[in-house]
Amino acid sequence: MRLLLFLSFWILLALSGQTQEISGFWRGKLITGPGGCFPVYQTELQLNCVGDEIRGKAYHFSDSSNYISNDIVGVWDSVKRIALLRETGIVTFRLKEECVPCLKNYEFTLSAGTSENLKELQLRGKWSTPSGRAIDGRTPCAPGSILLTRFEKSVFPASPTAKPTPPKKIDQLVQEIRLDSGEVQLAFYDNGQIDGDTISVYINKKPLIVHQLLRAEPIILKLWIDSKQPVREIVMVGENMGQIPPNTALMIVTTRQERHQVYLTADEKKNALVRLIYERGNIQKN
Repeated sequence: MRLLLFLSFWILLALSGQTQEISGFWRGKLITGPGGCFPVYQTELQLNCVGDEIRGKAYHFSDSSNYISNDIVGVWDSVKRIALLRETGIVTFRLKEECVPCLKNYEFTLSAGTSENLKELQLRGKWSTPSGRAIDGRTPCAPGSILLTRFEKSVFPASPTAKPTPPKKIDQLVQEIRLDSGEVQLAFYDNGQIDGDTISVYINKKPLIVHQLLRAEPIILKLWIDSKQPVREIVMVGENMGQIPPNTALMIVTTRQERHQVYLTADEKKNALVRLIYERGNIQKN
């Protein structure tokens, strides 16, 4: 019995060490093929490996105005030191209008590299899009290469710094919008006179806009909705009442085929809730 316990302990310890190799923060450059919107993306992968299963997040960005974050899953072969990953869905993105995201598959090899005479772990590999097309089904996605180095910390916070929605407030449903689309743009404007209204916006309880002032220029968010992510709940929290209470905003929901205007009101007792629902074949414009 003691021998079995001893062997079990060392097996668990060995497995833990193998997953520790791949778990963590990996950052570097992703090279796109000809025709890519940006020739080079800065990329960070946040990986958590349990056994041979990997889950995490992928962040690609060229600057603060062009970025995309995706959920990723994959498998880890500790013997061959190979990781196979795929992006399963878009969390949020903001890109130039002519740019269309590509969901990527990755094949990595874990290797020891050298930087300033210091040994470091690197993930070297290639990426491709299985269909060869972006999420619009038309734009080509040429494959490319990727090189990442392991870091102790992320350049991204786990979530934006924000106060949770005050429990005394209720989320009052303003409208349900049914969409036959994938890419959705949300634009928030001050409704009427610009009077200093400040808002936070939560999407499925995650804060994506934090204490931002409504101006004549819109605050823009982009997200993805499809059969895998069929419901997105958007909650606008009025962080103040501005000069003319209550806190009001105009939200414009735009897809490639639809445009919806929604008027939002929030005060000390309630937040404004809009529910986006994916429903194939349902197109309504207003």
